[in-house]
Amino acid sequence: MGKIEIEALRERRKGYLQETVLYAVGITGVLLVAMAAPNTLQLLGGLIRNNKRFSEQARAALSRLARKGYIKFEESQGKKYARITSAGRRVLEFERQKMLIRSPKGKHWDGRFRIVMFDIAERRKAIRIQFREIMHKAGFLRLQDSVWVYPYNCDDFIQLLKADLHLGKEVLYVIVEKMDNDAWVRRHFKLPPT
Repeated sequence: MGKIEIEALRERRKGYLQETVLYAVGITGVLLVAMAAPNTLQLLGGLIRNNKRFSEQARAALSRLARKGYIKFEESQGKKYARITSAGRRVLEFERQKMLIRSPKGKHWDGRFRIVMFDIAERRKAIRIQFREIMHKAGFLRLQDSVWVYPYNCDDFIQLLKADLHLGKEVLYVIVEKMDNDAWVRRHFKLPPT
């Protein structure tokens, strides 16, 4: 494995650990930042070979989450605790919505397409790129650069995404009954042909 691949793998692992720690804090509401944190995370994360190293990684993940504003540290009776913030709860809700829309199995398609269009200014290019990446990862299909389609209800997800990225009128959510030349879109989402 090349140097760039190894670095990318490390970054992904950091992200997974941060997500696990945030879920642990979110589920319990408060997490004791001591020996309890690794034990709690082991329940969520599965088998860990090196408990001491994992404990250090968990503390580092907590620090990164605190810098991002997703958790805050509090002290009570000489013990340090991590508590989830409203921003952290928004992130968890956003991730939950993303998982919900990515698993359409069991959902009945109502024959409508959801179109998401956006026009994000050049001065906010980083937000525009992030928006596109999230749309792609969530399972949307790109029709054009700033036009994406999804066959199932995703209004809650789009509203959370707009709130999280501080987008308002830049994003339009449209429900369409009929779309011209939609055979390739139907095939992509494994929908029945017309």
